Amino acid sequence: MISSLEQAMAARDALLACAAIGFDTESKPTFTKGEVSTGPHLIQFATSEHAYLFQIGSHTADAMLAILKAILEPAAPLKIGFGLSDDVKRLFAKLEIRCGGIIDLSVALREPGQKNDLGAKTAVAKFFGQTLQKSKKISVTNWALPHLNEKQILYAADDAQVALRVYLHVKAIGMKLPPVKPIKFPKPVLPAA
Repeated sequence: MISSLEQAMAARDALLACAAIGFDTESKPTFTKGEVSTGPHLIQFATSEHAYLFQIGSHTADAMLAILKAILEPAAPLKIGFGLSDDVKRLFAKLEIRCGGIIDLSVALREPGQKNDLGAKTAVAKFFGQTLQKSKKISVTNWALPHLNEKQILYAADDAQVALRVYLHVKAIGMKLPPVKPIKFPKPVLPAA
């Protein structure tokens, strides 16, 4: 868990030194029809050795936001994850972060004619012959809490780490992935003159 600016800068430096990193976000779930998510509340990154978890709230300092933008906005390193469409949209809506270099494995690993996206559990079973334990109970916990419990922390770290491991495996076996496409964000609204 990143809890200081010094830790955030060290995480930034470690992440920017990589060609590819695991990436995901978690948001407090919504249960009422029409309720709008206030997430993301947690941003997860992973290298081959470490996971870095950044809590996001209304108190997120400008310096921390600048560090997150330095990691997320450039085309490099590649940000690898599963089901990143909503994550990217929420990051833009909440923090005006324009993510670059995104590879959504749920789409990139979809085989011709396959209608559904490939999830992390299916990818782990397909490429590693193992079962990825993902607790639905943990996934719907309150990610906006100021102090996450150990199960939440491990769940979040695993989400980022497994995406990177699948990506590295796919590359190692010579499987081709589609090229990274830039994400289209809404144009900024300029104030009237």
